[in-house]
Amino acid sequence: MPAAPEPLTGEVFDSHCHLDIMVGNRQASSGDPVAQAAQAAEASVERIVEEARAVGVTRLITVGYDLASSRWNADVARLHRDVYAGVAIHPNEAHAATPEVLAEIEELAGEPQVRAVGETGLDYYRDWAAKDDQHASFRAHIEIAKRTGKALVIHDREAHDDVLRVLAEAGAPDVVVFHSYSGDAEMAGKCAEAGYFMSFSGPVTYKNAGYLREAAAVAPAELILVETDAPYLPPVPHRGKPNAPYLIPLIVRCLAEVKGMEADELAAAVSANGEAAFGKW
Repeated sequence: MPAAPEPLTGEVFDSHCHLDIMVGNRQASSGDPVAQAAQAAEASVERIVEEARAVGVTRLITVGYDLASSRWNADVARLHRDVYAGVAIHPNEAHAATPEVLAEIEELAGEPQVRAVGETGLDYYRDWAAKDDQHASFRAHIEIAKRTGKALVIHDREAHDDVLRVLAEAGAPDVVVFHSYSGDAEMAGKCAEAGYFMSFSGPVTYKNAGYLREAAAVAPAELILVETDAPYLPPVPHRGKPNAPYLIPLIVRCLAEVKGMEADELAAAVSANGEAAFGKW
């Protein structure tokens, strides 16, 4: 695992991680080397939380991508202080979004420790689920977010125009968060105009991702969140290694430089944004 960065002097939180994958609740496949490496570290939820707190990351949102992971994350959030959950069927699993499954997702979303409906959305990079199934599932999750009053957390991979179109057609919930924001500056302007939160992850630190830093420059400070998507998408200088919530300070410092802010100033803004998006901790 990567070495811990210099701690922040203020507090911040990780808006999106996958604790179930990190601790081995979902066994990593042979084609998933990053998750395999994370699981080889034999971390526990308690240790992950402790390591994050040591660098100023005081809260985590652990996010589901199918029914089993959504149940697990909701249970973990119930049992651990300052851990919260998101529940949903990932667009790559959209074929599994049956009425029965979606009814249980909505039931889980109604629990107080569950703060988000997600990750849901559209993924045109992979062809694991038909586009019609993805669109139907995405629209169903939008309605669940509206009925439960929880934030809608969006997975948007190479589907920017359609994601924005579906939100406009269906009517967006009060809170929309673009997880691991991957759009350009033009899209950031559209998100800002609509009041959508943009959550930046490790790739914003990558040398070849100048478009993400341009987007972050456009994004208003009051609409910026930070995340790890752990165990995936580690920030520089740890590409190729497992990610973890304790690496959030590296992302915060990169974004702060882009925004012309002090790191702790941005961390304070992100913390306030977290409560605006996900409710009072």
